[in-house]
Amino acid sequence: MNKIIIAGGTGFLGKALEHFYIKKGYSVVILTRNPKQSNHVFWDGESLGNWVEELENSKILINLAGKSVDCRYTKRNKTLIYDSRMKSTSILGEALALIHHPPSIWVNASSATIYQHSEENLMKESNGIIGDDFSMNICKSWENTFFANKLPENRKIAIRTSIVLGAQGGAILKLRPIVKMGLGGHQGNGNQKISWIHINDFCRAIDFIIQETNLEGAINITAPNPISNKNFMKILRELINVSIGIPQPKFLLEIGTWLLRSETELVLKSRNVYPEKLLEAGFKFKFTDVKSALTDILIKKSDRMKLSYTK
Repeated sequence: MNKIIIAGGTGFLGKALEHFYIKKGYSVVILTRNPKQSNHVFWDGESLGNWVEELENSKILINLAGKSVDCRYTKRNKTLIYDSRMKSTSILGEALALIHHPPSIWVNASSATIYQHSEENLMKESNGIIGDDFSMNICKSWENTFFANKLPENRKIAIRTSIVLGAQGGAILKLRPIVKMGLGGHQGNGNQKISWIHINDFCRAIDFIIQETNLEGAINITAPNPISNKNFMKILRELINVSIGIPQPKFLLEIGTWLLRSETELVLKSRNVYPEKLLEAGFKFKFTDVKSALTDILIKKSDRMKLSYTK
């Protein structure tokens, strides 16, 4: 049976992958702390249990578990961010070592945040500069924990993902109401780069990696054309049909993120990331520019049909 296990799979990305693979005829099992559906199995993310049996004879394991970084970086939250990633990854490794027929492929979440702030130089897998701060060190520890689990005949891929654009979750759900209020100007100086990927290409890229047996290690899961924050917000305003976009300088962002219990790093860090391995392996993106991706997400299919007839 083509059985896929998605650990921590009840969020935006997990639901998209679940839908994608069910359409392809796979049996999908979600490991979660809060099982709500028939294919959900309880898993606390840190200890062994009955969920281990689900891994037996499965084909693919995808781990997306980890506390959201969209929070204040208090001492407690930093601990939760760290522990939720290391413990879930470690316990999955322990479980795989216990069963007789483990999946041959293990895809584990990571983040493009592992690279240094860069507005000019593209961060590729081959030469990207990995820095030293809280967020980057989390990513480094996460990947080290993942690759430390040495399992025979188990291909491992750490997916360095940045902003995933989709209608059902992620950044667009938060940015759209801000733009509608007239606050959709650039953030900071607006020069920081945004690395992004359409949710459909995200799912296709994961599947491509799984099918391409020569791909392994850390892989950037981003579209090939990062865009400045200033231009990203401009395109978003145009598509939402809002002419006013008040810029948000750093000092206002500090106040706003404090009120929203978040951190300015999430919008001010320049993630200038390039999918070198994917492109060299032959992956074809359906969405290579932000405007086409956002148009697909924000404009209903019926509206796109009407627009096509007026051209």
